[in-house]
Amino acid sequence: MSSIANNSKKWYPAYTHARAEKKAYQALINKGIETYLPLHRQLKQWSDRKKWVEEPFIKSYLFVRIYDHEQTEVLMTKGIARFIYFSNKITAMPSRQIDELKLLMASPYELEVTEDNLQPGEKIVIKAGPLKGMLGEIVAYRSQKQLVLRLESLGCSIIVHVSASLIDRF
Repeated sequence: MSSIANNSKKWYPAYTHARAEKKAYQALINKGIETYLPLHRQLKQWSDRKKWVEEPFIKSYLFVRIYDHEQTEVLMTKGIARFIYFSNKITAMPSRQIDELKLLMASPYELEVTEDNLQPGEKIVIKAGPLKGMLGEIVAYRSQKQLVLRLESLGCSIIVHVSASLIDRF
């Protein structure tokens, strides 16, 4: 590994213990570690009331932007279970994917995460709206055309409900 790679911060997906995303996020922030926890508002139903709550968008995951030598510090944080590995190496994510995830979270579109192994389909680009220029794939899901932004290193796909009039083939 080159010395340049060791001197640059990279984004890593970190797997948390069940329902520990928010506490792990706060603990990492308290340590001064740049952390991103995508949250979305969800209406929860209890027996006596309904309430809007901020829930982690991707269960048991958060993202840290760190130098390689900070990996141990992240793992020693309460609530963090492990990093994600691919070919016996901790998986780093391109900054572009984090930027796109942040863009999606800020968009007005209805989003959902699925762990279904969606098959690659026709490549598309969004031609209008707040997600203009974002690349993705079309899949048949609940009989609607939808954009899928793949986050390969997480093993899940983010499904965005987008009108077919907003997409172009490429």
